[in-house]
Amino acid sequence: MHAYSLALAILLPITLAHTASAQAQTFGDFDCTVDCSGHEAGYNWADPHGIDNEEDCPDGNSQSFHEGCIAYTRDSNQGADEDDQGNTVGMPQERPDGDDNDDDDDK
Repeated sequence: MHAYSLALAILLPITLAHTASAQAQTFGDFDCTVDCSGHEAGYNWADPHGIDNEEDCPDGNSQSFHEGCIAYTRDSNQGADEDDQGNTVGMPQERPDGDDNDDDDDK
């Protein structure tokens, strides 16, 4: 039981820090879970489909796609290449500890 408590005490702050870092990235005022690529896809889909009302955005299986479509209806001049913070969409963002958001280093 002590080992479990120790592991939890070590892993919980790391998990919370990683979650807070990922949530700091937004697209059209919506929180991104990883790199905003789902939001980008929804935004880019809305343009050629002439979507100008958020009620016309498909619900589908992807919350981020839906939110990206809504972001387009709210500001079609935003573009989909950058998140709200000016970071390139689709690229893992560097965390305050100097590591990026990908988990390749954990292997």
